[in-house]
Amino acid sequence: MNKVNPITCKATNNLTVDIPDKNGKNIVLYFYPKDATPGCTLEGQDFRDNHQDFLDNNTIIYGVSKDDLTKHEKFKAKQNFLFELIADVDCELCKLFDVYKLKKFMGREYMGIVRSTFLIDPNGNIIKSWDNVKVKGHVKEVLAKVKEL
Repeated sequence: MNKVNPITCKATNNLTVDIPDKNGKNIVLYFYPKDATPGCTLEGQDFRDNHQDFLDNNTIIYGVSKDDLTKHEKFKAKQNFLFELIADVDCELCKLFDVYKLKKFMGREYMGIVRSTFLIDPNGNIIKSWDNVKVKGHVKEVLAKVKEL
């Protein structure tokens, strides 16, 4: 997929989020498996700690998982995230971005979200995508790409 067809999602703070952004901002859309797990918490904290740098470069951040808004609100508050989390309970967004896949862990197979990030411009073009993301150093890599724009 090279371009995102417009979609509206429900997010924390009782907001609706338009992808692509109608206000001319780039979007970092990062998909993660589950709220309050070690890797997902570290990734969210890295985005939080670099949030202002993204804003200074005309870019907003949204985290996406299958968790519902209640869990998202608790996770966001506990971690002091300055960006919104999108609840994709029915996996509509995950399937659209092809990040809901068969995973294997300790010999067990199951369907789940593969940690992935997309950088989307205001016209809906996917500028860059990262698949099977490793948390350490990822946010700095995304921020470097944003600064190139």
